[in-house]
Amino acid sequence: MAIFVVSVWGITYISTKVLLTHGLTPAEIMFLRFLMAYAAIWLISPKKLLADNGRDEFLFLLLGLFGGSFYFQTENMALRETLASNVALILCTAPLLTAILSHFFVRGERLRKNSFWGSLCAFSGIVLVIFNGHFILKLSPKGDLLCLLSALSWAVYTILMRKLNGRYSILFITRKVFFYGLLTLLPVFFFMPPSVELSVLCRPVVAGNLLFLGLVASLLCYIMWNSVVKRLGGVRTNNYIYASPLVTLVASAIILHEQITWVAILGALMIIGGVYMAGKRMGKKTGTPENNS
Repeated sequence: MAIFVVSVWGITYISTKVLLTHGLTPAEIMFLRFLMAYAAIWLISPKKLLADNGRDEFLFLLLGLFGGSFYFQTENMALRETLASNVALILCTAPLLTAILSHFFVRGERLRKNSFWGSLCAFSGIVLVIFNGHFILKLSPKGDLLCLLSALSWAVYTILMRKLNGRYSILFITRKVFFYGLLTLLPVFFFMPPSVELSVLCRPVVAGNLLFLGLVASLLCYIMWNSVVKRLGGVRTNNYIYASPLVTLVASAIILHEQITWVAILGALMIIGGVYMAGKRMGKKTGTPENNS
């Protein structure tokens, strides 16, 4: 499930780019995809409205903020300030940030040497895949910091998910994430009022990409991702994010006919080896998934 989700998320940039070219803003795209996902999940999720207590309800609000509005807004703002390659590279620090935060804030999830070296190997492979033999690195403090905040936001989301996974159903948790993601995005529209016209949304290419982002990349993938976090733990699950550049590499070769160099192939092998090292060896040492600790 983790591989499927990462594969889908790896090609959402194409759908988002198509929507941007038709005049939609990043905030409008996120709002519409979360709105569709929230409306659809009501058909299959429990009709329970609130969490069992105020503390849990506040945690759900944080989930919607860090896994929704804040994550997507900082990522999209970063794309305007720095190179796309920088964004792709920095976002892939999320697994390592998750491991570090879990070491200090999650009981039973310690940062092991095998996990660290596996992450380092995978991240090194990501560098090779993203630049694909053409090393172009242009530092942009503002954009790079925004992207780092986005990666940190996803790490916080993953850790918070562990605190609620055992006490609420995956569908209920995911529905609350969509609700508070929408709610915490609303203040953005006070500064950037929505301007998209209904005629634009009715265009087949726009409607098709919105349906893909809302029902597949959001609804289905968030449900599956949250299920994986429950089964494997936050650290092991987020290690699969390292595979995202592989999807981008293959999609670029098939759709955009971009050349894959031997440097990128070497990077792909390093990513696969690093993910295997971080997950397999950890499993051998504990004998059970992390969430059993």
